[in-house]
Amino acid sequence: MSEQTTPYFPPEILEQYAGLGLDLTALFSAGHLGERMGIGILHATPEKVVGTMPVEGNTQPYGLLHGGASAVLAETLGSVGAMLHGGPSKIAVGVDLNATHHRSLRSGTVTGTATPVHRGRSSATYEIVITDESDRRVCTARLTCMLRPATPPAPAQNGASGTN
Repeated sequence: MSEQTTPYFPPEILEQYAGLGLDLTALFSAGHLGERMGIGILHATPEKVVGTMPVEGNTQPYGLLHGGASAVLAETLGSVGAMLHGGPSKIAVGVDLNATHHRSLRSGTVTGTATPVHRGRSSATYEIVITDESDRRVCTARLTCMLRPATPPAPAQNGASGTN
């Protein structure tokens, strides 16, 4: 498993989330799946998210880096970027992920870098490039997230009693 470090968040992001009682590192992670896979976020801004993942423990039966593991890393990094772009009033929900696997790996650590392709009011798309320790491209992915309100809208008040 990779060493967990505190990711870099720029001061404006820290200020934006200050006082909300949220753990940014936990909020902008892959949760239990990310922990199990050893994903670590190193740098997180709306313009660029960087994270790492070990190959060991994330392989398929032939001992090669599992394509699904690359997809989890890509979706994690792109989602973090989309969430930071949306700010505390929105959540990012992945709606499309595609990945092209360029080379196989049996060991080491991969690094993913997510950069925006589109950042709008209701959606964000990120390209995620995953490289090996020699900076060779292992996978290229693209993630599109819908940006939804962080709290569900209140039910409409239409005068109904709520009973049948």
